[in-house]
Amino acid sequence: MNEAKLTIRIPRELIENAKHFAAENNTTLTNLIEAYLRRIPARHPLDNAPIVGRLTGTLSRDVSVDDYKNHLDEKYG
Repeated sequence: MNEAKLTIRIPRELIENAKHFAAENNTTLTNLIEAYLRRIPARHPLDNAPIVGRLTGTLSRDVSVDDYKNHLDEKYG
């Protein structure tokens, strides 16, 4: 995993509360924050999907979502 340090400013009482919570739950403040941040949806959730990687470049860049919808309408009417 590629890690980086981050400096943030948070009110001291929030930090202390989070530290106590982490200790009570046998984890670290870093793990607690990481778990929270992982819940934020990725900007491009399928970027790392193997099938997407294999399919990349199979369609022209000029094809739009509307083109796909029109294709489905024509095919399944």
